[in-house]
Amino acid sequence: MQANPRKTNSIRNLGSVDIAALREAVLAIPESVWDMENAAKPNRFGALDATRHIIFRFVSSFGDWRESYDRPLWAEWQPLLEPVLTTATEEYGYARGAFPRVMLARMAPGGVIHPHRDKNPAAKWPHKIHVPLQTNADVTFYVDGVGYRLAEGEAVEVNNMGLHSVQNLGAEDRIHLIFEYYDLDQREPEWLAPLLAQKAAEAGRQGPKSPMKTV
Repeated sequence: MQANPRKTNSIRNLGSVDIAALREAVLAIPESVWDMENAAKPNRFGALDATRHIIFRFVSSFGDWRESYDRPLWAEWQPLLEPVLTTATEEYGYARGAFPRVMLARMAPGGVIHPHRDKNPAAKWPHKIHVPLQTNADVTFYVDGVGYRLAEGEAVEVNNMGLHSVQNLGAEDRIHLIFEYYDLDQREPEWLAPLLAQKAAEAGRQGPKSPMKTV
């Protein structure tokens, strides 16, 4: 499965974004909300270690980026998020773009994201974009062994197909808005239809799931 040829091979700077209103709101989120949302998150990957997340939008399955759903906090946060999402993606020039995944990621001092590649098929096509809302000079984002310092309010596309990792050696949390973006008018990859057909066939062989019992 080949990745989208439009994706960056390292780091692509997308320019400055006005994050003032969003940053203020994010820094005011109570710890209880972080705890509750992180406990219910659908992206539990070992490489992310102790990074905490608040998920606003997410893909319906890890095999297809074209289907996503809004989580409960999306409606409340949409007015703050959409201006940042729109400004950060202007450079692509897509007439019709979509955001299948939108989230906040919070890494405590001393935190790490271990070296990994985003392997699920739904990650191979959209651009992966970060907008730092709070960071410090001792946070380093590595892509294929090269270290980058991502500045607050600067939108960047990162190569999630490369080996990437993060270290926060500073004294304060690192909080990023992370989202995916793709062109609805771009021709879909040739491998998508066979992949989905295979998954449908496998699901058919397994048969219907047993209904959940309720008390």
